[in-house]
Amino acid sequence: MSFNVFIPARFDSSRFPGKPLIDLAGKSMIQRVYEQALKSDATAVYVATDDERIRDAVEGFSGNVIMTSKDHETGTDRIHEAALAAGLNGGDIVVNVQGDEPLMPSAVINQVAGGLDRGVHMSTLKEQITETSDILDANVVKVVADKNDVALYFSRAPIPWSRDSFPAASGEKLSGINWYRHLGIYAYTVELLSQYVTWSISELEQIERLEQLRVLANGEKIRVLTSMQEIPPGIDVPGDLARTLQVLETTGEPE
Repeated sequence: MSFNVFIPARFDSSRFPGKPLIDLAGKSMIQRVYEQALKSDATAVYVATDDERIRDAVEGFSGNVIMTSKDHETGTDRIHEAALAAGLNGGDIVVNVQGDEPLMPSAVINQVAGGLDRGVHMSTLKEQITETSDILDANVVKVVADKNDVALYFSRAPIPWSRDSFPAASGEKLSGINWYRHLGIYAYTVELLSQYVTWSISELEQIERLEQLRVLANGEKIRVLTSMQEIPPGIDVPGDLARTLQVLETTGEPE
């Protein structure tokens, strides 16, 4: 299956300004994300940014970069503009790899691209949650899906909720129930992206602060596959740097 990878990258992150250009063992984070994407089966890889400093850094390692508007509210809007600028059309597949995921395995990129079919124009991934603290953590997005791996709902709340035996916040283990964490990598057709940017922010999206709920609110399906490989955590805040550097030092770059 043919697809292109787009990596949205902003310099002015509120929680970690300049994050794409931080040094990770001799390479910038955006270079490490880009090089991981190149290991996939993607036809081409692009960085979509509104910042000249990021553009210059990408061009410095001979990467493809597309400048986009500074007015985009979401990374999805930015990717849509970049996909059109790259000459892609309605049925073409775009994979959105976040710019703060320097350890993203290439096999996972291929997997999410393969999640689309005639009736489903967007796909993403999940992994099983094993720690009660993660189930209760609002920063860990949970997802429930039907028997065909099509998303029913995404939430920051603990879903599904066990009416009779949900554990207390003390950390008690609960067996017999599966919870899944949503992993923030997406594939879509350009056609769906072109629809997405015309839709208003849905009430549920506004409440949960989750962009993907806009897709469900407008009647489109999202396939949610269980990731075939563990995805190491990305870098959200400066405190995450040490963890990523340790992975690079002990295990090296993922395939």
